[in-house]
Amino acid sequence: MSEKKERVVIVDDHPLFRERLAELINQELDMEICGEAEDAQQAIELIRNTSQDLVIVDITLKGSSGLELIKSIKALPIGVPVLVLSMHDESLYAERALHAGATGYITKRESADNVLLAIRRVLAGEVYLSVSLTVRGKGMPRPLDRLTDRELEVLELIGHGHTTRQIAATLKLGVSTVDTHRERIKEKMNFRTATELQHFAIRWVLERE
Repeated sequence: MSEKKERVVIVDDHPLFRERLAELINQELDMEICGEAEDAQQAIELIRNTSQDLVIVDITLKGSSGLELIKSIKALPIGVPVLVLSMHDESLYAERALHAGATGYITKRESADNVLLAIRRVLAGEVYLSVSLTVRGKGMPRPLDRLTDRELEVLELIGHGHTTRQIAATLKLGVSTVDTHRERIKEKMNFRTATELQHFAIRWVLERE
């Protein structure tokens, strides 16, 4: 009689990455993929209708933030752990992810062995952070650290060239609310003009891709 396999859901908006990660996990004898989603809406529907032991989430998803998805998952009455697997800078996002309810954070730059280690640690109920993040610690706060999760989402969308109306539609917010977020970002990061903010946002997005 074979042992029960741990069931994993992948939420990532890159089909090729989902395919590779699924192959990696399905090759293991003790775990298997039980579902995939590319955005938050698909993910919540899948998680509600599937029995899973772990959800792996990227920070950037189609039309939404992985941080908001984590909060939505933790609000469900199922208590499933979440591991963030993302390209984004750990020093900026790991603490935010844990605060949102994730149990671990690892970047896509890590080896397959480390990704599997992170998955098993989180499945075992442990918190997983990379050695580099653990050693580095918090250090000196940066201007980006002052932004809320929502402001960080707005900054990223500005960097992708979205207008205020497009950002409002994407995040399902009012235009005036997005304008308020833009002003708060400018104030917190000491930008004098909207152009300064836009140029920084574009450079920041390009550096992370």
